[in-house]
Amino acid sequence: MRGFILALVLVASPAFAVQPDEMLTDPGLEARARAISQNLRCPVCQGEDIDDSNAPISRDLRIAVRERLVAGDTDTQVVDYVVARYGEFVLFKPRVEGSSWLLWLAGPLMLLAGVGIAVAMTRKRAVAAEAEGLSDADKTRLAQLLEK
Repeated sequence: MRGFILALVLVASPAFAVQPDEMLTDPGLEARARAISQNLRCPVCQGEDIDDSNAPISRDLRIAVRERLVAGDTDTQVVDYVVARYGEFVLFKPRVEGSSWLLWLAGPLMLLAGVGIAVAMTRKRAVAAEAEGLSDADKTRLAQLLEK
């Protein structure tokens, strides 16, 4: 049974789209290319990195990344080259600069606003509950009802 489950997992796992003819002979450069490619989004597939995508544009990007590395570019220069051609959209982890600060801060700010609203509502309900206490007449009536 375990062998069958293992076989299903292996068959269902995604195959890498990197073709053997794309790979570099230098293992160090190939490792750098893979690391860079895993952080670049396929412009067509949008949810996959270019290493996992079978789209023709991803193949072109994989080849361009490897060509830039062979030419002597640093990892940052390669990423800058791809971003210059396709925009920040291709980055899975967008850079924190310029107008993207608003996007990076929006999540934490919304969380703080939600916590503030929850605290305010809780306090408001507590004050309202205290104000709605029983009057002396109501307390007397309740005591009479409980005695019966």
